[in-house]
Amino acid sequence: MKNWAANLTYSSVRVERPRTLAELAGIVAGEPRVRALGSRHSFGDVADTTGVHVQLDLLDDGRPALEVDRHTGVASVRAGLRYGEVAADLHARGRALTAMASLPHISVAGAVATGTHGSGDGTRSLAGDVVGVELMTAAGELLILRRGDADFPGSVVALGALGVVTRVELSTVRTFDVRQDVFTGLPWEALFENLDAVMGSAYSVSVFTSWDEPDVRLVWCKSKVSTGWTSGEAGSEGAAPALPVELGAAPATRPMHPLPDVAAVACTEQGGVPGPWFERLPHFRLDFTPSLGEELQSEYLLPRTAGPDAVRAVRALGDRIGPLLLTSEIRTIAGDEQWLSTTPEDSIAFHFTWKQDWPAVRAALPELEAVLLPLGARPHWGKLFTVPVADLPGLYPHFGDFAELAARLDPTGKFRGGYVQKLLTEGS
Repeated sequence: MKNWAANLTYSSVRVERPRTLAELAGIVAGEPRVRALGSRHSFGDVADTTGVHVQLDLLDDGRPALEVDRHTGVASVRAGLRYGEVAADLHARGRALTAMASLPHISVAGAVATGTHGSGDGTRSLAGDVVGVELMTAAGELLILRRGDADFPGSVVALGALGVVTRVELSTVRTFDVRQDVFTGLPWEALFENLDAVMGSAYSVSVFTSWDEPDVRLVWCKSKVSTGWTSGEAGSEGAAPALPVELGAAPATRPMHPLPDVAAVACTEQGGVPGPWFERLPHFRLDFTPSLGEELQSEYLLPRTAGPDAVRAVRALGDRIGPLLLTSEIRTIAGDEQWLSTTPEDSIAFHFTWKQDWPAVRAALPELEAVLLPLGARPHWGKLFTVPVADLPGLYPHFGDFAELAARLDPTGKFRGGYVQKLLTEGS
């Protein structure tokens, strides 16, 4: 079995798809090595195992797939659900999540476990909306950890190392509408000098480039247009952000895809047309396959204050990395408290979608990391990077706390495998 991009063949001996908690408990307690597998969107072996993989897309735990506490607004969802499915159900109940990733196709548990995120100065990673997790431990028993518990900060972005997550509790807000406006041809100098203003010009902003282009190809702005928006904030009147045009960009004259010269049929609606949050915050529509998967991905997340220096440094490598790229994206994320979070403070992310040429990409990554790591970069857990595993614990002040938690909940290493095995042995 391969991952979504088909660049990785998993090492598991078989895949189980349990239908009940009792069936899952039998597998977890009875096997020496087990790992949960979500939508298989990780590009490295962070979810791999030499034992048994379990997928929870068929699991029925005897409770509704999604239920919302009418007093707190907290939604309890089955871990194997896809974000797009959860979002549509929440919207129908008048609730919303604060952020969505580019793809609504990813599973809830897998996405939060690796620190997956969307974009927006005021929005945290998807893990930031998590207020509780239910997981099956090595003994086949259920454990619930909620915000406020001592171990909770280590239990969400946990890389599957603590157990098989069966449910996730998410904080929600009132539903809202969003419009998307896309701008083209922003001068590089305008981005260099106004990076924070550009990235803060709407509720969610993404900048797309291949770094070797004469101008910044796309500035993709998603503005909140419903009530509950403070007067004077960007997008409060439901209008397109004015800043990109003031800085020399032009409104797009047709729908745009993040990849140049690709039709935008799979993309969520643009052109300033308001729509529900879950149909605008992702770049891609749930009912379309956004790509054939013929790509590789890397991402590095840095302190927000390092943004201007990082943009200039990567731009200087444009001639080197541009020919290897399909596209690249700059996003911002608010900080959270998770021990293994790649965004422990307000952060800026540099995402690279590469052509599927691993030898060439592997040769280029050290050059990219050489300019980003000194600025405080952390590689995304589910993407490709060449940072030595022994160097990663030093990027996480609470890594020792996480390693102790993993050893306590999984003393025999049942849930270790692939990159997690390396991290908790070579990295500890």
